[in-house]
Amino acid sequence: MPPVTVAVTAPTVFRPRLARLVTLGLAVAVLVLTAVIIVVLPNAGPLDRAGFALVGMLIAWFCWRQATVSARADDGGLTVRNLMLTRRLEWSEIVSVRFGHGRPWVQLDLADGDTLAVMGIQRADGELAEAEARRLATLVAEHTRTTRDD
Repeated sequence: MPPVTVAVTAPTVFRPRLARLVTLGLAVAVLVLTAVIIVVLPNAGPLDRAGFALVGMLIAWFCWRQATVSARADDGGLTVRNLMLTRRLEWSEIVSVRFGHGRPWVQLDLADGDTLAVMGIQRADGELAEAEARRLATLVAEHTRTTRDD
């Protein structure tokens, strides 16, 4: 029998709140301070200024990337965007959702024996993170339920 699934009417997105605010604020601060340093740096040549600009932009890019970590659930599965990689999973590939004590973010156990961190749900968000982990676990259970499930 095919699995019984519950439709996700609109994509559900899981994003951290605290880390997002901190890293976006940090990115803005880095860009502003980099601009100030470039303008007021005495005896700096064009290559020195370009080097400062490049370093500032790289730090801001890293902060932006951290601020955009997420997990997007839809009818077809889950797309996990972490700091460096993005991975698309079908619902049937996800065996369980774990968010045990001491874990910085949710971890998925996958059917192939691998695990995948979901940085979009982070312990730093406290009770909100716990609720989001339960919501993700519920979505996984609903989309992987079969007629033989008890």
